[in-house]
Amino acid sequence: MRPTGTDEVTGRASGRTAIEAIGLGRRYRRRWALRDCTFRLPAGRICALVGPGGAGKSTLLSLVSGLTRPSEGTVRIGGEAPAGAAVRARTAHLAQGKPLYPRLTVAETLRLGRELNPGRWNARCAERIVREGRVPLDVRTGALSGGQRTCLALALAFAKSPELLLLDEPLAGLDPLGRHRTTALLLAQAAEHGTTVVLSSDLLAELDGVCDYLLVLGGGRVRLAGEIDDVIGAHALVMGAHRDTALPPAIAAHTVIETQTSGRRFAAVVRRQGPVAAGPWETVEPSLEELLLAYLRAPDAPALIAPSAEPVSARWRRRPGNKPGIPGMPRNGPPGPSGRPGGRYSPPGGAAGTRHDHHSGKGAAA
Repeated sequence: MRPTGTDEVTGRASGRTAIEAIGLGRRYRRRWALRDCTFRLPAGRICALVGPGGAGKSTLLSLVSGLTRPSEGTVRIGGEAPAGAAVRARTAHLAQGKPLYPRLTVAETLRLGRELNPGRWNARCAERIVREGRVPLDVRTGALSGGQRTCLALALAFAKSPELLLLDEPLAGLDPLGRHRTTALLLAQAAEHGTTVVLSSDLLAELDGVCDYLLVLGGGRVRLAGEIDDVIGAHALVMGAHRDTALPPAIAAHTVIETQTSGRRFAAVVRRQGPVAAGPWETVEPSLEELLLAYLRAPDAPALIAPSAEPVSARWRRRPGNKPGIPGMPRNGPPGPSGRPGGRYSPPGGAAGTRHDHHSGKGAAA
């Protein structure tokens, strides 16, 4: 888990809310890009925003930053409207396209950032990010490579010293070293300043160990939301052999999210309705990547809004189907072969004889 600093611990212990959305939606002509989006993000978290293309991730970030107005519902940043001048001064939004003025040099761009953010600009931070990314100061931004543009855009976002940092695919276009530097910056920013970070990324493996909060979108709606430990702890990865096409009844009694079969072996990600009964199978805790892939491959699986993601506003009432996680449930499984809790199982995806079955209810059969 990511480190915590004094400021962050204070912010988290205070129970402050960074973002609260209730029935949030955005429509473009006849198409809804986002609809009925309800969640709460506590302050001081690093939130992974995940979903397939067209799920509404960029739309959500634009609504939170105040660049776009909602067609329905509300969103509040620290209890205030995102379009307000005070909120905008405390928010930094790095859009997916990394927009920069192409005719300005890197040095001129940094100077512009300083002049637009009086009293908040951290010149030393900006210069360090640009220097470590080997971005030349005298070159126009339009002549920079994709990775250098991303580095410069990150420098502008971090140097603003925001309380809320919205990053839309910031790791795209970076080499492995650049991604490592960026994630280290995120951890340091959150630990030292209590910054709330929303990180949209398709690089699922990069999110594990960096983010402690999860928001998964699908079809413009919230699929998963809450503390990562709570969300993972509500699920189990069950692996074993099967004699026929159906899952064992003890496993099918839980909400089956996805089943993968290869020959006589099966691997099922289930949302537990209680402890998974012992049997001729192995029960472990899924990794974050395994859980995300299961939900992305099963778009009809029921949504899960953990208690930590439920809005505190009196205007919100839990609706049928907005079921919380399973608080207090023990973590799954004995140590795996590596000695870590919950051994990993890697089904031979794409291999001959491998079948993927997606389920969305109790008692589903493979």
